[in-house]
Amino acid sequence: MDRIFTVDEARAMVPEVRRRAAEFVRARADLAELSYDLRMGRPSPLGGLAEAKAYEARMDEILSWFDDRGIEVKGVAPLLVDFPAELDGVSVRLCWLEGDAELAWYHRSELGFLGRRPLE
Repeated sequence: MDRIFTVDEARAMVPEVRRRAAEFVRARADLAELSYDLRMGRPSPLGGLAEAKAYEARMDEILSWFDDRGIEVKGVAPLLVDFPAELDGVSVRLCWLEGDAELAWYHRSELGFLGRRPLE
C-alpha cells in the first residue's frame, strides 16, 4: 500500500499505534524470557515451544496491522514506525518511536532516523 499521510491523519492514528505497540512490547518481552528459559533447559511459567510459536505469531499479526494501514515498521527493538508523508513538497517519514507520547518527529525519506527533526 502506497499511502501518503497528512500530519493530522498520522497523529489521529497514534492512540491506536500506542495500543498496538504496547501489546507488541509485552509479547516481545514474554518471548525473550521464554526463549531464554528454553535455551537454558529450564521450565518457564510462560510455557514451552508451543507458546513461543504463539508469541511469534502474535507479534507477526501486530506488525501486519501496521503494514495493512500503510505504516512502515523500521525496527522492532525498540519499535520504530514511519508514516510516509510529504512536507513542503518533500518526501518525508513521520517517525514514531516506542515510548513516544505523540507523533513529534520527521525525517526526509532518503535520510532515515539520523536525519530526524522535530515537527513544527
